[in-house]
Amino acid sequence: MNKSHAALRFILTGSLLIAAVLLSLCVGSSGLTLSELFSAIANGPVDVAGRIFWYARLPRTAACVLAGAALAVSGAVIQGVLANKLASPGIIGVNAGSGLAVTICCAVGALSGWVVAGAAFAGALIAVMTVVLAAQKLRASKTVVVLGGVALNSCLSAASEAITVLVPDAGVQAADFRMGGFSSVAHTRLIPAGIMIIAALAVIFTLLNELEVLSLGEDSAQGLGLPARRMRTILLGLAALLAGSAVSFAGLLGFVGLIVPHMARRIMPGGSNRLIPFCAIGGAALVTLCDLLSRTLFSPHEIPAGIPLAFIGGPVFILLLVKSRREESE
Repeated sequence: MNKSHAALRFILTGSLLIAAVLLSLCVGSSGLTLSELFSAIANGPVDVAGRIFWYARLPRTAACVLAGAALAVSGAVIQGVLANKLASPGIIGVNAGSGLAVTICCAVGALSGWVVAGAAFAGALIAVMTVVLAAQKLRASKTVVVLGGVALNSCLSAASEAITVLVPDAGVQAADFRMGGFSSVAHTRLIPAGIMIIAALAVIFTLLNELEVLSLGEDSAQGLGLPARRMRTILLGLAALLAGSAVSFAGLLGFVGLIVPHMARRIMPGGSNRLIPFCAIGGAALVTLCDLLSRTLFSPHEIPAGIPLAFIGGPVFILLLVKSRREESE
């Protein structure tokens, strides 16, 4: 694909994201016109429209954009490092590890934004490294790695459920995390996690060439002079930081890290220099649009944003799994 076609697709996807953000800021139980929106931006929370914008719509929309970009890029990095297009934070247990860490925080009453974000990152990192080390030890195939991740995901989710049964207060506080959504996003959790997401994305964007070399395989990367094992650990750590930070305020949003990289490779073929930025834009747009659906589909009632994502992601995962099995048998 030449540069002009790539630029056009970036512009179209960016325009979709901008439209989704504007709709997210304006649409809701109390609608805002564009003039009210711009007035609220200029004047601050001085009237009803301003308070709706600054205290409800802006945090929620920012959370959608940050979570979507983080989960999509995390999925693309994990797939590149593991050389497995079926891998994603929601499939191999990364999100569930973060969810378990957040549930533990709720159980012990550690609700500070930085503490929750840090614990979510630790849970995600432990989960992803468990899958990677087990795959290396057992020399597992790509499909077995995914199925092992699914098993780990189930175990971690069961542990979270056990904690909520033993500590009912933790169950009430962690209920929003089970399906994933943005109805109760608070600045106290969004700001620390947002800083971590932006920092991780910035570092990943400086390592795109290394990610591209690493995706060729460990032996090829070593032959080209790249310290493959160290770089793999760094990139997986950054992917865990992205996923864990997103889960800390958005909950267990599934399939974003699977759907978006898969679609991005079809729309924007090429190396990591194109794939990762496109995943960030596409992931932010997808999650923002799904949150819009969750708010408006059954208005005045609201459903978690994770529900429309699950309806989209489930069939896509099955199709990808069947395709992968056929490729391995051939």
